[in-house]
Amino acid sequence: MKNKIAILFSLGLIKLIIQMIGNRNYGFHRDELLHLSVSEHLDWGFMEFPPFIGLIGKCSQLFFDYSLLGTRLFPTLAGVGILMLCGLMAKEMKGNNFAIFLAGISVLAFLPFYRNHTLFQPVAFDQFFWTLGFYFLIRFLNTENNKFLLLTGLTFGVGLTNKYTIIIWAFGVFMGMIFYQKGKVFKNKWWYLSGVLALLIIFPNIFWQVQNNFPLLRHLRELNESQLSQLNVFEFGLEQLNYPVTLLVSIVGTTWLFNKPKFRPLGIAAIIIFFTMWMLQSKAYYVFALYPVLFAAGSIKIANWLQPKNSLLKYGVVLILMLPTVFYIPHATPILSIEAYEQFADLKEKNGRIELTGDYADMFGWEEQVQLVDSIYQSFSSLEKKNTVIWAENYGEAGALKILGRKYGLPNPICRHGSFWKWGYGNDAATTWISLGNEAGAVNYIFEETKLIKMIKHKYAIGEENEIPVYICKKPKMNIPKWWKDFEPYIFD
Repeated sequence: MKNKIAILFSLGLIKLIIQMIGNRNYGFHRDELLHLSVSEHLDWGFMEFPPFIGLIGKCSQLFFDYSLLGTRLFPTLAGVGILMLCGLMAKEMKGNNFAIFLAGISVLAFLPFYRNHTLFQPVAFDQFFWTLGFYFLIRFLNTENNKFLLLTGLTFGVGLTNKYTIIIWAFGVFMGMIFYQKGKVFKNKWWYLSGVLALLIIFPNIFWQVQNNFPLLRHLRELNESQLSQLNVFEFGLEQLNYPVTLLVSIVGTTWLFNKPKFRPLGIAAIIIFFTMWMLQSKAYYVFALYPVLFAAGSIKIANWLQPKNSLLKYGVVLILMLPTVFYIPHATPILSIEAYEQFADLKEKNGRIELTGDYADMFGWEEQVQLVDSIYQSFSSLEKKNTVIWAENYGEAGALKILGRKYGLPNPICRHGSFWKWGYGNDAATTWISLGNEAGAVNYIFEETKLIKMIKHKYAIGEENEIPVYICKKPKMNIPKWWKDFEPYIFD
């Protein structure tokens, strides 16, 4: 037992070190700024997502005052937890020491996890709750101890407060358990009590959704129209092929689960979850939460194949898993400085800009935006400051002003996007507005007097945050509360 714990602890430490090196570099991603912003308005739900991420954001503020390294520690710890649980699942399914080691290596080798466990987003926690739920199910299948059903329900309930996609996990598990001893679990009152427990946990969020006219449905509709419906029908499956070695481990794991009567419900659940997500045209990364349980099972089968073989072959399997990943880690989490990454990725400057991938580009430019807005704001008199509103065009800009602007003493910004819209328009009698990111047509439509101060450029920032205007605006031409209210149907555009 001690050897097994030592294996998992060592691999978890390796993951923690790699992630923490990446966590300190660049700046906050636009999504991270939104997730930290909602922590300033704790509620039972938000326009874009359930409440869990806001609570974790508040913990970040209390412990680390929104530092980059401190904030990203939370998804990293979720990632380390996933690795540990993956090894523990292999142990529970009677895997030997090498199987446990290989399960942990599979998590280390799965490239998307480096990105997922860097950024402060619900994704890392979603993957953790899926993995924890499978772990408790395995414990139940091994022991038939009803406390593990309750723990599964608890995990599902808390997972729902983080990301609603865990409903697909629950659907897959429900279908899989039909095949457990001819549906024996459905005669067990603790199965239903676990469902009631999950419902009690998510009920405040359901009530919040009702109170706010189900923003979830509006957000899903907009997401489907703007993103999901545009996806190629084969894209979901093809994306999995980008990681062929770990995919092979997961396929081996699925077949192993399916061929083991005790664990067959998990194999069936995995197949149902995968194809349900594909049919729903989900984003490819949604299903990555399924992989750890498959890595655990696949590692057991591979370890059994290699049992009579010599150690050299085992090391070869580990190298085959890890070597393709090592080279690409700097593309998934920023372990290199931006200057070193430029050389590593052979990026060339064009028209004064470096084109980074979307995630990396979204980590640059925010500080400069806030500094410019602050320089304008600080030039005002005390009376003018009291009558100034800062209006950002999108949630990234608003989040930067709200979170990064704290150290400058800037007032809270307003923004008509998502949750920021719900938090209101501020002082409707303001005499001066500082507009960040709103184009000429928008500001001229609302104000009689507008003055362009600067067009912001940044070498590394994403395209939509380059050449963005900053205006000083005066004399609104319309009723601000009505203008704000009329925009409600478009807050997810």
